[in-house]
Amino acid sequence: MGALLADVAAWFGDSANWTGAAGVPNRVLEHLQYSIVPILLALLIAVPIGAAVGHSGRGGFLVVGVANGMRSLPELGVLTILVTFMSVGLLPVTIALLILAIPPLLAGTYAGVSNVDRAVVDAARGMGMTEPEILTKVELPNALPLIIGGLRTATLQVIATAAIAAFVGVDGLGRILFSGLAVRDYTRMAAGALLIAVLALLADAALAALQRLIVSPGLRTSTSSRRRAVVAPAQPEQLPQSRSTTPEPELARS
Repeated sequence: MGALLADVAAWFGDSANWTGAAGVPNRVLEHLQYSIVPILLALLIAVPIGAAVGHSGRGGFLVVGVANGMRSLPELGVLTILVTFMSVGLLPVTIALLILAIPPLLAGTYAGVSNVDRAVVDAARGMGMTEPEILTKVELPNALPLIIGGLRTATLQVIATAAIAAFVGVDGLGRILFSGLAVRDYTRMAAGALLIAVLALLADAALAALQRLIVSPGLRTSTSSRRRAVVAPAQPEQLPQSRSTTPEPELARS
């Protein structure tokens, strides 16, 4: 293990791996391009559908079923089938990654909108707001934490899986991984896997910073409070005490 780590460090220290079309910077840009396109398409497809279903309250079982079904599809198998009926290139890769990105965004948007406090929604209707206004001005802002959570999950999965693009002749960081696999160069394989992992973590950190920037502090506080209430174990002093049989004196009414 120590020898492998030393070899990987030497690989990153070699300037030849950082220049030219096969260099790390160019491979990172290619990998981001292959990842961003399906994520944006998934946002355009999943968020409107999840928001509409969550707002109306109809078809929720269908959304859950579709999301779970799409999650169960093996990306490499889907890509192989798409390449069989299409040509080798970026289009089947984009479709395969799109299928991977839709479920977390669809489920997150639906759950976020449908779980908005009904009292808040009824109050908005009482103020005379139309249904589209309620969705865009009340429900979606309150659902942002879960929507961005779904976006973070989709981004991590897509960036980690975009390496399969090299399987069908497309480049990106997967090219480093697959070229090392072809010649059993474990140093190159480890370097490619490390680059993909670091890129995914950096993208997740950027989205976490975006979430802190655009999500209302009140929503962040209430979400973390609910999470602590669910996770924290009950303390002995919080258990209900037995009531005394002696009636307490009532306060005098004014």
